[in-house]
Order: sequence, then structure tokens, then C-alpha cells
Amino acid sequence: MPGSPRDLAERMAARQQRRAIDDGYVRESFTQPRENARKTARAFLDRFPKQAYMSEVERWRELPDGDIEFTMRRLRTAD
Repeated sequence: MPGSPRDLAERMAARQQRRAIDDGYVRESFTQPRENARKTARAFLDRFPKQAYMSEVERWRELPDGDIEFTMRRLRTAD
């Protein structure tokens, strides 16, 4: 099943998501311009403080068009 490196990465990520166990965290992913990404992350951390929810930017990367793709993570049990 040949394809581009991006295709392979997307297939691997989908496979990993299917196998992911429930670790007690809620994740939200976003793709936004840099300034909007900063605002979204800040609002997330203001709404779900690290001290109570162990919130963090779990992963992020800059896309070729300059947008930022990122995933925020927080504990579900503190809701």
C-alpha cells in the first residue's frame, strides 16, 4: 500500500488512536493560525487550570502553510 510519507503517518496515527486505552484524559485538537492558536491554548488553560486538570499542550507542529496543529489535554475526572 504505497503512498506519501504523510499518508503513512496518517494511517499510523489512525491505527494508534484505535488502540489507545482510556487514560483518563480528554483531548481536543485544533488547526489554526499562530495567533489564534495562542489564544485558544491560553483560553483552554484558563478554563482548565494545570493545578486541577493537569492540562497541557500535548503536542504541536507548524504546518507548511504556517498554521499550527496542536492537541490540548486535560483530566476528565476533575469535571
